[in-house]
Amino acid sequence: MYAVIRAGGKQYRVAPGDVVRLETQAGNENGTVEFGDVLAVSASAGQIARPESGALVTGQVVSDGRAKKILVFHYKRKKQYKKIAGHRQPFTSVRITEIAFDGQKFTAPELPKKEVKPKKEAVAAEPKAEAKSAKPAAKKKAAAPKKSAAKKMSPKKK
Repeated sequence: MYAVIRAGGKQYRVAPGDVVRLETQAGNENGTVEFGDVLAVSASAGQIARPESGALVTGQVVSDGRAKKILVFHYKRKKQYKKIAGHRQPFTSVRITEIAFDGQKFTAPELPKKEVKPKKEAVAAEPKAEAKSAKPAAKKKAAAPKKSAAKKMSPKKK
């Protein structure tokens, strides 16, 4: 199951569960984005169809960011002209959650929630302290005082 959508002047082939980098999208308060401009839909392998006007692709905003820097370098030979500028294109990462058309809905499986592991600082800190105290401290050698080099006498200028 996949759909072809148009977003930001480009076309993307998306399936439920895919994470796609799009041009910056304005999401709702709850972070969802709806794409109403669905160009094609495939419900099963080998079949593709143009959906009716009721087709809708829904996504969840994952993150916003900026792409790697692109250097723009202008140069005119023999004219002592050169100019350099940088550009970072903003993007929005969207996870496709649902594709709906002609009364059918295809939804992505829910992401498993991450479990927070409790930190064991008190138990782990005690063995480290004992291990450090078991080693004897290395003795430092006394540094010998440095002798300053004698200045050379230079002949006087007349």
